[in-house]
Amino acid sequence: MAVETSYDLPCGRSLERIWADLDALDEHERTCPHCSTARGSLLALRSATRELAAERAEPRLDLTDRIMAAVRADVRRRGDMLPVRADEPGALEISEQAVAVALRFAADEIGGVRARRCRVQAISHDADGEAVLHAELTVAVEYREDLAEVLETVRQRLTAACAAAVGLRLATLDLVVADLYDR
Repeated sequence: MAVETSYDLPCGRSLERIWADLDALDEHERTCPHCSTARGSLLALRSATRELAAERAEPRLDLTDRIMAAVRADVRRRGDMLPVRADEPGALEISEQAVAVALRFAADEIGGVRARRCRVQAISHDADGEAVLHAELTVAVEYREDLAEVLETVRQRLTAACAAAVGLRLATLDLVVADLYDR
């Protein structure tokens, strides 16, 4: 589909022609009210464009503070950090958001299951200081007669994935079936 870019004035001259000959005024443009008005507007546009191009833009004084506030807000959005037991000395932590992503991924690997929303929180800590987790996962499941078996598979896989992929124990898992779908 072609887009028309030419704009003709009522007198028949194109705006592009006036722009191209902005500094070379001919007899028609001197006497034509349409060309004269268009020329005046284009001269004002050119002047304003040159002024803006010549200005040196200075960033706001609080720009760095605003950027860092956004970074800090993003870190808080990831949820609390959960301690993960490590064989080596030193602290190892993972965000609740990262655990939720791992759980959603594990659920999505099960045929007929689509993970939607996942919330994770530490409900306690064991003797080694490792977080014991509670998760709530919302899923859409393909309609089948063995729905209870599918949900039990989800529960087992997520419990195993949390231990294997993240290194934390999933103590409780609430599954919410938000939708059933046909293949």
